[in-house]
Amino acid sequence: MGLCAVSALIFLIVCEPGGAAQTKKAGGGNFDQIAKQAAEASGQNRLEEAAKLYRQALGMRPQWAEGWWSLGTLEYDRDNYAEAARAFRKLIALAPKNGTARVMLGLSEFELGQDEAALKHIQEGDALGVMNNTQLRQVALYHEGVLLLRAGKYGAAAKPLKALCEAGVQNKDLVQSVGLAVFGLKPSAAPPEGSPGQQVVFRAGQAECLEAQKQTDSARNEYQSLVAEYPEYPNLHYVYGRFLLELHETDGAVEQFKAELKRNPQHLNAMLEIAAVRYRSDSADGVKYARQAVALAPKVPFAHYLLGLLLVDTGEAAEALPELEVARKAYPNEPSVYFALGTAYARTGKRAEAAQARATFLRLNALKAKQPGETVYGEQPSGLAEDKLQQQRKKSQPQ
Repeated sequence: MGLCAVSALIFLIVCEPGGAAQTKKAGGGNFDQIAKQAAEASGQNRLEEAAKLYRQALGMRPQWAEGWWSLGTLEYDRDNYAEAARAFRKLIALAPKNGTARVMLGLSEFELGQDEAALKHIQEGDALGVMNNTQLRQVALYHEGVLLLRAGKYGAAAKPLKALCEAGVQNKDLVQSVGLAVFGLKPSAAPPEGSPGQQVVFRAGQAECLEAQKQTDSARNEYQSLVAEYPEYPNLHYVYGRFLLELHETDGAVEQFKAELKRNPQHLNAMLEIAAVRYRSDSADGVKYARQAVALAPKVPFAHYLLGLLLVDTGEAAEALPELEVARKAYPNEPSVYFALGTAYARTGKRAEAAQARATFLRLNALKAKQPGETVYGEQPSGLAEDKLQQQRKKSQPQ
């Protein structure tokens, strides 16, 4: 999006009521006069003069929160991002709950290439609450998405980026970023401009944005056209399969994952997706793909977990136990692993071990129930494969 749009709007924003520490009007006429001159110079676009006047006034009254805000936004508008960041840090020290100031600090740090700090402050500002300005909110969401992409957190990046699509934002940079997120690519690894890869990534981003806007048929048609035009493009079938899974179109998703495996027989995530989808609907078929995944990536604990879960479901409890023990070591606080272990132990006649696993499951599940946003499991482990698969997706790029 037009990211420099922030500079055009920040002068329209004043400190949030109650958000920044408010100071009484200066008793000394000298300060009042300088502050007034600074505001006039800024309003007349004499920005260098305004910056000098604001610094002069702030030297006299360093607790002047509105002055730090004005100086920070002014320096941001002049592309003096280091000075802008300094001003916003001063403001945050005075008003630590001012979410808008934290966002502006993060945007300044973004321009300075301080990605980790920028992401931290943008997310903190969002959590505290950004003042009711739609454009600033959208700019913050876009920057958050780009920073998460740069950090390789593709699933997390897709969330703010798709939120912008849902809100009706439409521009090339946003669509391209959504495409990078679904393909698991950092911006630095984006296909060259004008290349077939750039077209594939961009059009996948378009499809995902259409889906975010509830235009499901158009989104599906875009993906269908893509796989027809570029059937051999790496990860395209996998990405389309993930899209279909989100729509609960399981058969179509499996078809795409198999097409990806035909293109690349060592595509680990496609194997895991099929194995997870087959759990409890056709676990015998799922076992085949889970075995392939374990053979291909024996150090990936989720593959062992999934194979163990499927083996339990197909009546091969004894064979499942060593797979589930690998998963237990990797996921010591995951209730679903202990549920599966308890079932496998019980079916192999190991009653004491089964009782211990069952007790651990109940204890961990009760702990999760006290944590907001955590998944709590019932007596049956349906859906657990998908939960763990989501975690695997966050750790892995498409193969």
